[in-house]
Amino acid sequence: MFEFAGAWEMPINIVFLAVTGFIAWHGIGYRDEDGKTDLVRLLFGCIAAAFFFMVLFQDVLGLVSFS
Repeated sequence: MFEFAGAWEMPINIVFLAVTGFIAWHGIGYRDEDGKTDLVRLLFGCIAAAFFFMVLFQDVLGLVSFS
């Protein structure tokens, strides 16, 4: 995903995975005081999870190609 970074591509991918993984975990697992989910946080958490798995499987592990 970050081919322009050259030798820094893998560290940038790891940081990207950490950030999007945290956003996905927080967005999907968020509950308010009443135990209800927030639709916007759930939506953005799912989007972050999709990007997390896309970068993980394509760029880091090299298992799939979405091109």
